[in-house]
Amino acid sequence: MTFLRNHFSGFFAILILGLMAFGAVFAYFLAPDSSPYANQMNPALATLSPGTKVQFVHLHKEMKSEKVGVLQGLLFGTPPKTEMIAASKIDRLDNDWLITELASGMEKQFSQHQVAFTKDQTFHLGSDRYGRDLLSRLLIATRVSFIIGFIAVSISLFIGVPMGLMAGYFGGWVDKVVMWLVNVLWTVPSLLLVIALTLALGKGLFQVFLAIGLTMWVEVARVVRGQVKSLRTRPYVEVAQMMGFSHFRVMFKHILPGVWHPVIVLAAANFATAILLESGLSFLGYGAQPPTPTWGGMVKDHWPFLLMGKAYLVLWPGVCIVLLVLACMLLGNALRDQTDPRREN
Repeated sequence: MTFLRNHFSGFFAILILGLMAFGAVFAYFLAPDSSPYANQMNPALATLSPGTKVQFVHLHKEMKSEKVGVLQGLLFGTPPKTEMIAASKIDRLDNDWLITELASGMEKQFSQHQVAFTKDQTFHLGSDRYGRDLLSRLLIATRVSFIIGFIAVSISLFIGVPMGLMAGYFGGWVDKVVMWLVNVLWTVPSLLLVIALTLALGKGLFQVFLAIGLTMWVEVARVVRGQVKSLRTRPYVEVAQMMGFSHFRVMFKHILPGVWHPVIVLAAANFATAILLESGLSFLGYGAQPPTPTWGGMVKDHWPFLLMGKAYLVLWPGVCIVLLVLACMLLGNALRDQTDPRREN
């Protein structure tokens, strides 16, 4: 509570991250289009303005979809159980339905047994160039961004923390080898290195996780190394060494707890960096591949519409990127101020 009272920006960051995390976890339950990847296309509904309401006629499918459990629906979505037809006009006859298709303007007649139900759907944020609900795609893309951020940061910590511990604790040739590797990787721009790894490993979500994580560990290793060098001469560390404890125990039980505070702050910043890298990769076509929605991919698909009076197609994913990155940076700054030993109580 003290943290929240003293850091309004930190509270704002936690609020934004909490709302986005909730939307990411329950994306398929919150999305108007709960099909896998929210990928129901309808060219007749392309680039609808935000708030547009459309009438849909739902027809029974000839082959019934398999039943999907709650957990599977939460993780992967639910295949459509009906066939949807966008209608500009619906008339009810004695035992039939007369439907005027929105796409062609043609009238079609369906029996009462063919029609499951009719329902209006509001496209709250509009639709994309393929007629897919933009709000649904944004929610699924939020989940993708969170997963990439968490896994990339986890990989960077898994590699960077042990490397930094060994370099700072042992020094000598171990320190020289680790720092040489850090300096070599640091001379290459992160985005170019990620693109190179993506080309070598192939395109896909797993490759993006690995590529971003492998480029972010150098900063973690450098910070940990510096902290360990300042802690290894502390009396409690020297006492542990004189008692004959193993190097592994001294590093991970006595030194590592004193390193976690700056590492946590750095992890928050790296989370934001991972989001930006993934967005840049997707914009360039090297990130997650369709039909998986990503914020960078949505910007890539719709940037020409900036000059066609449809700027909202780029605005919504752009705002999501800005909010998530800003929240991560604000949280990192608040954690840094909170854990700074020199701060005044």
